[in-house]
Formats: sequence, structure tokens, C-alpha cells
Amino acid sequence: MWGVLPIALKGVMVTLDPITTTFFRLSLAAVLMTPYLVARRRLPNYGKLRSPRLFFQLLAAGLLLTGNYGLYIFGLERTGPEAAQMMIQIAPMLLLLAGVFLFKESFSSTQWFGFFAFASGLVLFFNHHLGDIFIDLNDYGLGLLIISLAAVCWTGYAIMQKILLQEFTSQETMLAIYWLGTLLFLPFCDFSVLGQLTNIQWALLTFCGLNTIIAYGCFAEALVHIEASRVSATIAVTPLLTVSIVQLIPITGVTIEPLGTISLLGAFLVVAGSITTAVAKDKK
Repeated sequence: MWGVLPIALKGVMVTLDPITTTFFRLSLAAVLMTPYLVARRRLPNYGKLRSPRLFFQLLAAGLLLTGNYGLYIFGLERTGPEAAQMMIQIAPMLLLLAGVFLFKESFSSTQWFGFFAFASGLVLFFNHHLGDIFIDLNDYGLGLLIISLAAVCWTGYAIMQKILLQEFTSQETMLAIYWLGTLLFLPFCDFSVLGQLTNIQWALLTFCGLNTIIAYGCFAEALVHIEASRVSATIAVTPLLTVSIVQLIPITGVTIEPLGTISLLGAFLVVAGSITTAVAKDKK
């Protein structure tokens, strides 16, 4: 789901602007999730929100995740699915580092090796675009920086979610966040071009909304059956899936990243570094 998401978003944005696309993604998830939770009697306990502390924690989590969605798609608009998927891998790495510095979690020497392999891989993958960021900042370089900021927002959200899980279930917080994001994006939407969407684009837009529910549902179910580190290691191969699809299948509106030997080595190091960092703790 996460591997094909940026490709689907790119297909929709040939016609639809990023804000309206994100609005539909969040609103569809909210509309579908609400009756499901009503039927299972798992709606959020809003009585808890009378506590100013819990209210502002949930609001902060919602704003951070909404910021992540918005910044990611603006960065994707300026780059491409492959670049966006590689750069957003910063998010889980930042979360691991937050665990070390904020929650005093252990971090083995092997994990540090994995982290530096990951960082080196990013530099190698974007070797032909380093000038776009550090020398002459252009639209592509700006897109990469925006996605980096999206990763920072996601890390902040994940930290807040970790705190909120002491009072709410993940479904309760996600429902509240989806509705918050829907309301925040609504005033900035442009619905005038909806009539220009093709049937394929409508299908892609629907998929983008369903993607959020399906992906997070599969993620939660996976955690029931295997260790979190194994789940993280599996998710780490997501960029390779995106790169493979874009490189092998011509898709309208999707720019193919020029990948040489150095970039391919970088992609391998990003994934290998992510996997090493995720699973090394089991081997201490």
C-alpha cells in the first residue's frame, strides 16, 4: 500500500491540486472509519478531552500528522515517487533517535552502523541532485527539503501518539485526526476541476483514501503476529517497491528518476541500513 501510494497520488495530481487531493484522502478515511467504529462501539471517549492536557496533546498530534500529509504531497509534487519514498524514510530513523534521546532507549553499535549506512545511502541515491539543495536551490531541491520537514512532522506525531496511547486507542486518535485534517484542508480546496478527472483518476483518488485505512490496518494486524522490529524491517523495503514499479512500468505523469550505479547502491544502503537499525536490537 505505501509503496504504490505516491505513484497513485502523482496520477491524481495531473489534474487535481495537492490540497484537494489530500482533503479527499483524509475525508474518505474519516467517513469510512466513523460508521465502522460506531458499529463496534469504539468511538473516542470525548469526556477525556475535558482535560486541557489531553485536548492539547491530541490537537498537537493531529496538527503534526496533518502537516505531514500536506508537506509530503507538496514535496511529491516537486520531485517524484522514488525521491519522495526515499526521503520520507528519514521519519522512522528520526523516531528511533527520538527514542534514544527522549525516552532513553538503548541503541546498539550495530544499530549505529545501520544508521550511518542509511545516511550514506541517501547521499549516494541523491548524488546527482546534491547541487539542487546545497548550491543552487531549485524546485526539486525544495521538494526534498519539504519532504524532510514532513518526516520531522511525522516523528513529532509518532511521539505524541506514543503518549496518547496511554489514554486512547490508536483507532480513537486516528479518527479524531482524520476529521481534524478534513476540516483544516476544506477551506483551501478547489472542487472546480473535479469534472475534469478521468475514470482512472477517480479510481486512484478512491484508492488513496482507502490506502490509509488498509495500510494502517495491515500494519496493526502485523504487530499482533510478529515483533515490531520485524514489521519495521519489512516496511523498510517500501522504497525498493516504488523504485521498481516506476523504473519498469511507464506511468503517465510520473517522472522516472535517472538511476546510475551510485544511485542504485544508495538505494540498497538506505534499505539495508533501515533493516539493520530495526532488527539489530534483537541481537544485542
